[in-house]
Amino acid sequence: MSFSLAIVVPAYNEAQVIGSFHARLGAVLDGIDASARVVYIDDGSSDDTWPMLGAIAAQDARVEALRLSRNFGKEAAMTAGLDAVDADAVVVIDADLQDPPELIPELIARWLDGHDVVYATRAERAGETRTKKITSAAFYRLMERLSDTPLPRDTGDFRLLSRRAVEALRGLRERQRFMKGLFAWIGYRQTAVTYYRDARYAGTTKWNYWRLTNLAVEGITSFSTAPLRAATWLGVSAAALAFLYGVWVLLKALVWGDPVRGYPTLMVVILFLGGAQLLALGVIGEYVGRTYAESKRRPLYYIESRHGGLLRSADRAPPRTPD
Repeated sequence: MSFSLAIVVPAYNEAQVIGSFHARLGAVLDGIDASARVVYIDDGSSDDTWPMLGAIAAQDARVEALRLSRNFGKEAAMTAGLDAVDADAVVVIDADLQDPPELIPELIARWLDGHDVVYATRAERAGETRTKKITSAAFYRLMERLSDTPLPRDTGDFRLLSRRAVEALRGLRERQRFMKGLFAWIGYRQTAVTYYRDARYAGTTKWNYWRLTNLAVEGITSFSTAPLRAATWLGVSAAALAFLYGVWVLLKALVWGDPVRGYPTLMVVILFLGGAQLLALGVIGEYVGRTYAESKRRPLYYIESRHGGLLRSADRAPPRTPD
């Protein structure tokens, strides 16, 4: 069976690994009976990633690359890659070689069985600290409970998408993007392939705990209103406790009198209620901020330059949904 295959590879400051990655990816594509193309998206790298992609594109006719006008983030870079491709099957994979390109034939086999999304689930995560493994596992299990669209556990962005799955994703143009959630939200037939994730081949990770925390907040607020509901129940609980305590103070004054004591207790109550109110306002502020960002309807990315023969569709502004 002959089909077209596109590989979308977001990259940010991956000069130390991009050559080795493409060598392994090229060897895999040589063994696949498909019309293949590779689309690299340089997300505003500050190292030699872009010149190296130019050299790779000059040597391999299957390679096309586009450079974003600045660092828009991985979610926008993946979106740019999905906007640029036109293929029967599309594989999204990182360039750091933690996700092995050699798994692509197995993803294709599952797709040929009739699945629209074949995601790679990590059985083991080599080269990561125990803290990172624990927090990552906790995040996926938290999202499983909070979101109306449960995310597959221990699953990153490495996956294969059918043509209709890619078309569905192109219609989702929200600015606050959490791609793992969007991949799950579109539905269709989805299945998993389990693999052992390798340690980073070279270079350093771009995902520190601060950026991972922001991504977690993005995912929770994008696919769940549970924090708002929790803030509501926190307010109700605080009000109920304050009312019960007020009744207790009144009864105590009526039965035993009130010798003008209780300043520490008063401060505890004030601080508790004030903290609950500020927490609720902070949660509401997160959602209001995201609504404000969406209302501006800015483009998700801009393309600065390109190597290779990218489809002209990449030049066009992304489709906009009606107001």
